[in-house]
Amino acid sequence: MRHTEFWARMDRHLGPGYARVWADSFVIGALDHRTASEALAAGVSPKEVWRAVWEVRELPESER
Repeated sequence: MRHTEFWARMDRHLGPGYARVWADSFVIGALDHRTASEALAAGVSPKEVWRAVWEVRELPESER
């Protein structure tokens, strides 16, 4: 997964106006207690970050 696909999924599920805000502010334990944005900036793969977002947001299996 590329960063562009990650952000497209975030926009689809949270809306383009809220996705970045949520990614910058919501701390996820599975990402070593970092936000999605912090994890991406630290070099964590977008696929791994998406899995953590998917889990915490309890999204459908089809979106995994």
